[in-house]
Amino acid sequence: MSNPLHLETELTFSNRFTQELPADPLNTLESRPVIGALFSDVNPEPSPAPSLLAYSPEVLELIGMNSEVVKTPEFTHWVSGNLCLKGMRPHASCYGGHQFGHWANQLGDGRAINLGEIKTDRGQHFTLQLKGAGRTPYSRTADGRAVLRSSVREFLCSEAMHHLGIPTTRALSLVTTGRSVVRDMFYDGHPKSEPGAIVLRVAESFTRFGHFELLAHRQQHALLKQLVDFTIRSDFPEILGDEPKDNTGRWFEVVCQRTAELIVQWQRVGFVHGVMNTDNMSILGLTIDYGPYGWLENYDPKWTPNTTDAAGRRYCFGNQPGIAGWNLTQLANALYPLIGSTAPLERGLDLFSQTFEASWRKMMAQKLGLMTFKPDRDEALIERLWSILEHLEIDMTLFFRTLSQIAPVSHAIESSEIAQRFEPSFYRQDLTTSGDIERLTNWMKDYLERTSEEALTPDQKSAMMKAVNPRYVPRNYLTQMAIDAAEQGDPALIHELLEVFRHPYDDQEDVQRFAQRRPEWARHRAGCSMLSCSS
Repeated sequence: MSNPLHLETELTFSNRFTQELPADPLNTLESRPVIGALFSDVNPEPSPAPSLLAYSPEVLELIGMNSEVVKTPEFTHWVSGNLCLKGMRPHASCYGGHQFGHWANQLGDGRAINLGEIKTDRGQHFTLQLKGAGRTPYSRTADGRAVLRSSVREFLCSEAMHHLGIPTTRALSLVTTGRSVVRDMFYDGHPKSEPGAIVLRVAESFTRFGHFELLAHRQQHALLKQLVDFTIRSDFPEILGDEPKDNTGRWFEVVCQRTAELIVQWQRVGFVHGVMNTDNMSILGLTIDYGPYGWLENYDPKWTPNTTDAAGRRYCFGNQPGIAGWNLTQLANALYPLIGSTAPLERGLDLFSQTFEASWRKMMAQKLGLMTFKPDRDEALIERLWSILEHLEIDMTLFFRTLSQIAPVSHAIESSEIAQRFEPSFYRQDLTTSGDIERLTNWMKDYLERTSEEALTPDQKSAMMKAVNPRYVPRNYLTQMAIDAAEQGDPALIHELLEVFRHPYDDQEDVQRFAQRRPEWARHRAGCSMLSCSS
């Protein structure tokens, strides 16, 4: 297809990664160990009949593209992999990683193809990446494609996370390819044909912990240093100091700090990644790789959205902080050969723990409407609350949003009032008449006494809490409803949810149905409760 001038001049490709780092000398799709290289050149597989289902106006503006370009057929062909623009260098990157705690050796971009890196008029660099555009040398036995259900989930959640204020990769577009893809959704020997789709993802960098781990595992220390130096120079220029030998340690500290802050934000909104393997951890502290993720509905720290993780629950909600620390330790092990001392790496790991604790306390104080966190009182108050929410099966998102509307004045609150106010967040049908409601009532009295000590008006307290306790999150069942409709040819719910998630902290009166607890029909339905890695 010809390259239309108006689309081709929209983007300026800088491609620092492919210009400065070594490429795979082979140019085939054969699955193989790729040694001594950080990427392989590979072209997207053409889509026979691409159709644009949705796009993000904010991401279009972020990368400096004119909104009118979306209306052109060339745009759809470009974001589906059919059109190669001047300056693009499509490639898949090479990395390894620990999966479920075990070293998995080489992994790489098996379902992702980077179109290249652009530089905007504002001087920002972004890598553009197609997910689901065909095979790469890292696809192993897979076909490199993606299905509509996983693509809808990634598109909606990427943008929702951004508007929630959580660091994340972004999603520019969602297209169907016109090709069917066969997947065994439950890994139970019953594959079926599903519509294929592609998401164009955008991030400052898609570099992962696993990039460094693989080079260290192979003892390619010169290439490891080259990658570290490139990463610091390209993505962390602010840490460059007079002593280059100290740069790696300083960089690791920043990665630890950003990772801690990211996990705190996940915990704030009840997000569960589902597959926190080291190859799914961003060195920029971004949420990356939206596979079998999920959102806590009834509060359960042991809940995991990943069917593969159901037995061990390694990546459940409550384990996410500890797993992040474990993953950072693996990154530290990979960097040790460059530093030759454990002290800088231990400082980074200590910083992770310190940052997480301080950020978590600040976050919880905000969620509860407290100006200050008093450990001697508030830790016990919070632990009691988590126990109550879990035992009583209360919706986490709805509970905190309702709590933000209760003025810190009266301590004489009764169980009947609690039941009435919080009933929309109860999953247990007997809870309004159960004696268990007394536990929540007693906690509420202690909480109101605590908040009455703060120098905040009711309106100030409510505003503080609403700024961190969202009204709308991409609940699993909402996304599944959008998938069901899209598979029948109707993308309207995708568009509606995208618009709702652009303002997650606002009370949007005309869409209150999207702020309701999970319906009973979705409790155990696939896609609404747990998912596999199949896409």
